[in-house]
Amino acid sequence: MSGHSKWKNIYIRKGAQDAKKGKIFTKVTKELMLAAKAGGGDPGINARLRSAIAAAKAVNLPKDKMDQAIKKGTGELAGGNIDEITYEGYGPGGVAVLVEAATDNRNRTVAEVRSIMSKSGGSLGESGCVAWMFDKKGVISLDRAKHGEEQLLELALEAGAEDVVDQDDAWEVHTAPENFEAVRQTLEDAGLEILSAEVSMVPKNTVDVDVETGRKLLKMLDALDDNDDVQRCHSNFELPDELLAEMG
Repeated sequence: MSGHSKWKNIYIRKGAQDAKKGKIFTKVTKELMLAAKAGGGDPGINARLRSAIAAAKAVNLPKDKMDQAIKKGTGELAGGNIDEITYEGYGPGGVAVLVEAATDNRNRTVAEVRSIMSKSGGSLGESGCVAWMFDKKGVISLDRAKHGEEQLLELALEAGAEDVVDQDDAWEVHTAPENFEAVRQTLEDAGLEILSAEVSMVPKNTVDVDVETGRKLLKMLDALDDNDDVQRCHSNFELPDELLAEMG
């Protein structure tokens, strides 16, 4: 199985450490709303909502804000009229890019995403142009230095994981989307420290880029991530070791 690209692993952890609390709160709040809208406000029967609550707690979103977002999603409170949309296109070097957004104004969001990609040397494409290059997987990252492979493999595979991938400084547990929550819970219950956990679009294959192209791609991803409507980005490139070292 192709691994999650190494830049993505570092990017996720870097984002978790950034001091953009307002942006982070906006994204987790929207995910709570979307999860509740899609599957109801009871986390006991809504796996996506359980994951959204876990993510919100991880960034210390206040409980009253969580409750409010869930009620907006279920329609108990006004203000939950947002839609999910995925944009597809190409970044510098022709690499594949998927952008997941949550918006109350599709025209505004598509114009902003197109502008960001164009200014960075990329382009927005038609629906379906790159989605076939990715598989939807649960991805759980753990610090490689803190966890042994044997214990992790035993726990993860018994809980229903598909694979455990070595990403140099991290282990990545890959699951089918429907098994993601059960595997994550099993690892947490066993006391393992999780760096990040999300249902993500994992590239089937990755392509290497040079330093110049890598810098352009990172600049584009930062700009997209800074947009309030963008929830997460996915791509299929591998950075050269020089840039990975800078990010790490």
